[in-house]
Amino acid sequence: MKRLQIVPYNTNINFIGFRFIPFAIAAIITVVSLAGVMFKGLNYGIDFKGGYILEVRMPNAQDVTPLREKLNALSLGEVMIQQVGTERDLLIKLEHQHGDQTAQTVAIDKVKSTLGAGVDYRKIDTVGPKVGAELVDNAVKAILLSLVAMLAYIAFRFEWQFAVCAIVALAHDCIAILGLFSLFPSFEFNETAIIAVLITAGYSINDTIVIFDRIREGLRKYKKMELGELINKSLNETLSRTTMTATTTLLAVTALYLFGGKVISAFSLPILLGIIIGSFSSICLAAPLLMYLKIKRGDVALKKGASANENTVEKFA
Repeated sequence: MKRLQIVPYNTNINFIGFRFIPFAIAAIITVVSLAGVMFKGLNYGIDFKGGYILEVRMPNAQDVTPLREKLNALSLGEVMIQQVGTERDLLIKLEHQHGDQTAQTVAIDKVKSTLGAGVDYRKIDTVGPKVGAELVDNAVKAILLSLVAMLAYIAFRFEWQFAVCAIVALAHDCIAILGLFSLFPSFEFNETAIIAVLITAGYSINDTIVIFDRIREGLRKYKKMELGELINKSLNETLSRTTMTATTTLLAVTALYLFGGKVISAFSLPILLGIIIGSFSSICLAAPLLMYLKIKRGDVALKKGASANENTVEKFA
């Protein structure tokens, strides 16, 4: 049985030769994304900008999808609804309304009217802006700590040069995803958005590690090969694996986006774009950036050792 091969076996793309094109693209994406986050801000969801959480028990089992459509038709902004525990127990999140306390009461009354009679309202809590600020702070800390942990792992597993290149590529990925949530109103930054950013970082670093491992193998095996040629060889050798992994993952996430319903689609779309961005950075940023850092080669290390020995012999002769 013939094995599926998306990328031909003898592919020889000169990634190093046209590295300045993806460098320019990445720079534009980073600048535009940072500008969007700094000047426009993120499109925060209920979890961050505050609102109301209603914990209710319905008189009978509920189909969440039509109920969600009814609540969204009330023109109260974002309304989130999910089942917790049994099919009768629901958690409803309603964003803070413009206006005074009367506007908030009217909005909650509209929700109660839509839910109908016989509903047991177990809890109605307010999520204030202070809680939202804490969530933003925790989200930033989670992303930064994950990047630091990856930096430490790669520096220990490979060398510091590899770690620097990987973190630059990862920072590009995270900034690009944040830019999506800033520049496009349909992307709402909530708790699932943080998960999307971390998933993108995890997927990207996995690809990068595979490529770096092949480059390190080449550094030991081809001691006289030019670094640019070696990186090209490693990228082409791992291109089939990278493409196959990205394709299969994209197929699964695309299915979730198309057939998973509104909530899952909103969660899967940033991940889908993150996979594309992560694959791009692993191939076109992380590996080519090694050209600008002094990587220790096996033959260089031997020469240094030989020179040191010669100097010692001359000194004590």
